[in-house]
Amino acid sequence: MDGLGLSVSPGVRVRTIGLTGGIGSGKSTVAQRLVALGAHLVDTDAIARALTQPGGQAMPALAAAFGPEALTADGALNREHMRRLTFTDVAVKARLEAILHPLIGQEAQHQAALAAGRPVVFDVPLLTESRHWRARVDRVLVVDCPEATQIERVALRPGWDAGGARRVVAQQATRAARRAIADAVIFNDGIGLEALDGELRALWTGWTGAS
Repeated sequence: MDGLGLSVSPGVRVRTIGLTGGIGSGKSTVAQRLVALGAHLVDTDAIARALTQPGGQAMPALAAAFGPEALTADGALNREHMRRLTFTDVAVKARLEAILHPLIGQEAQHQAALAAGRPVVFDVPLLTESRHWRARVDRVLVVDCPEATQIERVALRPGWDAGGARRVVAQQATRAARRAIADAVIFNDGIGLEALDGELRALWTGWTGAS
């Protein structure tokens, strides 16, 4: 951890944390560790998947915008097809985001309201690119690792290879851009789970006052 933003003013407790990191950084592992420490997790990627499943709230608008080829046989969003389109056409990416992002935001707000007093961690892959998300959280936690590690991890996932991983990494915010908005950084490469837990526990206590 780089030591950024580990303290807060006396009596001030962080209530909302934005968690982000590039694909393959290990952000999901960090999110689950924070849940174990008492966080209420709002996973915007999980929300997006729910919105784009068969019968999902976003599907009528997506079908109208991108045609039947954007759907799988069972009526879900064809993610691989849309991924190829967004790689090559920024206008397609903008249209897709214009449909999904407002719906994701609404559901994220609904889920955050269920926190029952617990600090809320918003897991947002595109937080660096979004002024909206940066403005709505008290602190930003970035999970970081070298790009080579990201590519290696992603290439091991079903349906991925190193070329596809490189294209996604290239399309996302740079490591420098993510670190520039961070209040704290977890460097998640060559670190065991015990050490990771220790760093997160120290951060959690410093930010929220919870032990």
